[in-house]
Amino acid sequence: MEQDERLRLASSFGAVATAYAEHRPNYAQAAVRWALERAPGPRVLELGAGTSKLTATLVALGADVIAVEPDKSMLDQLRRALPTTCAVRGRAEAVPLADASVDAVLAGNALHWFDMEIAGPEIARVLQPDGVLAGLWNVFDNRIDWVAGLERISGSAAIGPRDTFSGWRAETAKALVPKIGSVAPFGSLEQAEFPYGQRRTAYSLVATLGTKAGMLVMPERDREVTLRRIRAFLASSPETAHGEFTLPMMTGVLRVQRLPHPLKD
Repeated sequence: MEQDERLRLASSFGAVATAYAEHRPNYAQAAVRWALERAPGPRVLELGAGTSKLTATLVALGADVIAVEPDKSMLDQLRRALPTTCAVRGRAEAVPLADASVDAVLAGNALHWFDMEIAGPEIARVLQPDGVLAGLWNVFDNRIDWVAGLERISGSAAIGPRDTFSGWRAETAKALVPKIGSVAPFGSLEQAEFPYGQRRTAYSLVATLGTKAGMLVMPERDREVTLRRIRAFLASSPETAHGEFTLPMMTGVLRVQRLPHPLKD
């Protein structure tokens, strides 16, 4: 993805911060526990924290969280949801923390937006020796037939490769693996997947898809056409046409641990 396009997409969420807070899913607790299990302590920096979707799970698990988010509207939602959590405005490329000050750095559905050439050294700088960096992604489980059908009719703007089970690993690894290993002494990349479900209605699922970056930057007429197509599919599908249903999802995690000493040739 070109830098200008990445920035355009990454900066689109603030316009729908309220809908994002209401409709985006939280993260499977088992996934967050796995992301943190090798961290040497409880102090966690969350980058690209958004409206608190991952933050809330971290807090529930007892982590000492510092949430960093660049968009004011998103940050306002986070502070409203978690008023006692430390939440500051900032970017992954300029982390407002001291050297070796956190035990883990996590990012939920955000790591692919970072400029890892710059953010990588910043993450390494603030991590303790043996600290953990983990990216988490909530994705639709398109191994389920009706979810695969929804993916086909929605188009890549609403459900892109990174948003589905079959696409998240290759796409997200590209955001992390080639960069982080070249800027700091990190160990081998580990990966895990955690299935779970989100209770939805047709209305709330359409609202969720409307908060996707590709939808937010789409011309209004094209967006309305896409949303009408999605509504029609959900109304015609027996799994989704009658009240509440469970949306099959997966939280995918990529985890890497900072080595205590630089790698030797």
